[in-house]
Amino acid sequence: MANMASRMQAVLQERLQATALEVLDESAAHLGHAGSNGTGLGTHFRVRIASPLFAGRSRVAQHRLVYDALHDFFDPYNKHSATAGTRGEPRGSSVHALAIEIL
Repeated sequence: MANMASRMQAVLQERLQATALEVLDESAAHLGHAGSNGTGLGTHFRVRIASPLFAGRSRVAQHRLVYDALHDFFDPYNKHSATAGTRGEPRGSSVHALAIEIL
């Protein structure tokens, strides 16, 4: 089964027609921090993306498109604490932080 970063990348590619895309799991750098699940995986991500859908939109609107595309990964009660874990991922796997870089 694909890891969370791979699943996020597939969703972004499909929904935003990305022309450049990189999804990095930076969770290991945040071990011991708030939101860490103790595994070093699946909690803190960086997305670097370019999409024709961003043309003419403000930075806020571009980021909103990314968050909206990843909606299914986020807990509806807390935008920065998602429950997107699946079988094969540690219990408590959740996206705690998402950094977005528009290319």
